[in-house]
Amino acid sequence: MSVTDNGNARTEPRLDPRGVRFSAALTTVVLALVLVSGSGLLAIAQAVVFAVGAVAGMRFAPYGALYRVLLAPRLGPPTEWEDAAPVRFSQTVGLVFTVVAAAGYLTGLTALGVVAAAAALVAAFLNAAFGYCLGCEMYGLLARLRGGGTAAARP
Repeated sequence: MSVTDNGNARTEPRLDPRGVRFSAALTTVVLALVLVSGSGLLAIAQAVVFAVGAVAGMRFAPYGALYRVLLAPRLGPPTEWEDAAPVRFSQTVGLVFTVVAAAGYLTGLTALGVVAAAAALVAAFLNAAFGYCLGCEMYGLLARLRGGGTAAARP
């Protein structure tokens, strides 16, 4: 589906918010494991998951694919949809934090790894538990600052 969003073509389909929250829940678990284990390699694995969604698009995001295969068929259709662009931006922010976390852990700057992983964990948890997407809110704020008018982060 191609729709216009503030004059720009949007080629990604809208997302089921339950899938976004499912992805955030899996991310929360992975990031908690990163913090408990101090594993830079696990942080890299999560960074790869974020990178796929950020670069290739949300329809290719691994956790979203798991949701579509395992859970979506067992649930009724969503009652609401959300734009992919803010979620994709969130994936980019998550990618930055997990790359910093991995670099911290792998170079012996453990405090840097802990802080970056913890920040990403908080953001993922807020989305998973409460449906509050910090990256989506940042996206909306940046759109307003760019002169995008009253762009909403989430419908």
